[in-house]
Amino acid sequence: MVWDRHPIHKRKAVQEFLNRYKRLHMYYFPIAAPELNPAEFIWTQVTEYTAGTAPHNGAELQTNIFSAIARTRMSQKRLQACLLGSRLNWINK
Repeated sequence: MVWDRHPIHKRKAVQEFLNRYKRLHMYYFPIAAPELNPAEFIWTQVTEYTAGTAPHNGAELQTNIFSAIARTRMSQKRLQACLLGSRLNWINK
């Protein structure tokens, strides 16, 4: 499993899960290296999608963000771009 160093990964429930499944091996992205994390490119796409919007309230902002995420999630091309945009050698082979 490859993931970032977000504090949620240190929670008791996560640690208990990892302890139950010893076959899982953890690989962490380096700290302060978003260019290596493909998930960061999703947020780049969300930012680009919402950049031209001017929501009137929080609900409208939430709708815009969810629409942007759905747009990426439903597009194989966009998801592939997130993977290929990273500099991870094991992805780009």
